[in-house]
Amino acid sequence: MSKNDQACCGPACCDGNKASANVMVQDEVRSHVREGYSSIARSGSWNGGAAAAGGCCSGTVQSGGCCGPSTFSPEQLAEAIGYSQSELASMPEGANMGLSCGNPTAIASLKPGEVVLDLGSGGGFDCFIAGPKVGSSGRVIGVDMTPEMLSKARRNIASYTSQTGLSNVEFRLGEIEHLPVVDASVDVVLSNCVLNLSPDKARVWREIARVLKPGGRVAVSDLALLLPLPEQVVSDVEALIGCVAGAVLVEETRRQAADAGLTEIVLTPKPAYIEAMTNWEDPLFRKIMDALPAGTKPSDYITSLDIAARKR
Repeated sequence: MSKNDQACCGPACCDGNKASANVMVQDEVRSHVREGYSSIARSGSWNGGAAAAGGCCSGTVQSGGCCGPSTFSPEQLAEAIGYSQSELASMPEGANMGLSCGNPTAIASLKPGEVVLDLGSGGGFDCFIAGPKVGSSGRVIGVDMTPEMLSKARRNIASYTSQTGLSNVEFRLGEIEHLPVVDASVDVVLSNCVLNLSPDKARVWREIARVLKPGGRVAVSDLALLLPLPEQVVSDVEALIGCVAGAVLVEETRRQAADAGLTEIVLTPKPAYIEAMTNWEDPLFRKIMDALPAGTKPSDYITSLDIAARKR
């Protein structure tokens, strides 16, 4: 083999090696995200050690965003994005870590008896809100790839059952690109500020379509881009937090969902989250503002997005 042949078999020009390199990059992203959220689960909070641990919260600045605000409480954030005081009052201690950017249960129209799947369930926040809505005849499954988050969520089940009398929530270890759920078994898929963390979002959407029953629904809140972020912001944000750097354009989200076979796709930008982060001077969003072109602000580029869809 010549030197030129050897050079050509690098990621730049050999399909096999390109695929292998892509897998390696995806695994590295997942590893960083897992490390960051493991730290959040261990500390029980969303700043300090979590920011220094790497993953989606890497960097020396105490970052906010979907990895958690550092200038206000999880309860304040949850109320700002639409959770009711009664929902928060009944929440097991520590389940709400301020990792939300929307309220997917509010758009899910959950009914008694339904099977609900929450992607990236963390400490179980949205699962414990969904549980009473589907009742004793329904079931809620949370999937998370971080063992520490899974342990935290499972410990919260006892408190949830004590308060509600229900035993309808379970948590499974797994990646959202490879869901540990059988085909056509779920009525509703929820997710809250998690899809943006995935290095293979198209596969996530295919997995959502796979596990949904015919006619099943999607109710997702996530971060998305209204405009491409300036390159200097992207490169800076990637060093701080995957929750913004990993977001894609709104129309790219629509295309990925449609390509997976979902229909009746409705995308609703919700500015309250970004406005709250900006107004409360969250450190990450202050850093973004400093890097944006003069006269612009984060909400010109980034939005929380409610995503509703249905499987044919």
